[in-house]
Amino acid sequence: MTELERKLQAQLLVAQRIEGDRLVLDDAVLRAALDGSRPLRAAERAALQGSPLTIRRFKHLADERRAAWQGSRGLLRAADSGAPLEVLATDDGLWRLHFAGAQVILQLDPQAARAPQLLAGRPRIKVRDGAGAVVLEGVLDADGECEGPWPFAAPPAEHFQRHGAVFAVEPAREGH
Repeated sequence: MTELERKLQAQLLVAQRIEGDRLVLDDAVLRAALDGSRPLRAAERAALQGSPLTIRRFKHLADERRAAWQGSRGLLRAADSGAPLEVLATDDGLWRLHFAGAQVILQLDPQAARAPQLLAGRPRIKVRDGAGAVVLEGVLDADGECEGPWPFAAPPAEHFQRHGAVFAVEPAREGH
């Protein structure tokens, strides 16, 4: 099946109306299928395919999930000049990571399109280096910042160079 045929089939399924149709799967089941934590069982797949209303809800949850911020990546771009590293930015321009003495400060760019949504949610944020070690973790304050002590013995430029010259800012998940 071509991409166009798949899109047309999806549009037909979503547009279809059946008298007496109702939601046959709850949001928890649909979200678990979307995030891969629990695949749909055969009976659930059949129920989903037989209920255009449930298919529309599944599509809505999928669109909502795609729209939600899932994380940002950044790269240590400058060659080592010997000067202390002062700031790193994510590729999407959403975050800046500042290094001030023994402190590390994560700052949300207030002009970024997703900033109001993130500030309203006050999410718990985690910053990881290229090896996966936690650089900073905490909740955004009202100004869109989170700060803590620099957790490594090596200075920031040296540390990031040793660990792939990359970093990630991501939502901190419970238990992770």
